[in-house]
Order: sequence, then structure tokens, then C-alpha cells
Amino acid sequence: MHRFKIANMHCGGCAKGVTAVLRQADPTAEVNIALEAREASVTSAADPGRLEQALRYAGWQADRIPT
Repeated sequence: MHRFKIANMHCGGCAKGVTAVLRQADPTAEVNIALEAREASVTSAADPGRLEQALRYAGWQADRIPT
């Protein structure tokens, strides 16, 4: 599992956008959003750097959280 802190995720619409970006990077990804914590947990076989890059490219202020 990969975890990301997303500083500019503030609402349900943002959460949907983050989920869409992650699923576009890996269509088989399972995404869980903790909106109040501004975190996304992703179960994916994709490289976490690739997922982080996809989020940043889409405009999200994403940082990996070490697990």
C-alpha cells in the first residue's frame, strides 16, 4: 500500500479528482481517501513514484508518506 499526503485536497470533489488521477495511472488501483487528514491510501502494483508523478502532473500537492 502507498500513502500520499495531498495538501490541496479540501472537498469531496477534490477527492474524486485524486481518485480519478490514481485510477488513470493504474486502473486496478484501490483508492481510499481520508479527506480530513488530506491523505490517499492506494493499493497498487504500480511504482509509487509513478503515482506521485501523476498526482503532481494533475496539479495535486502530493507527497509520499513513508510506510
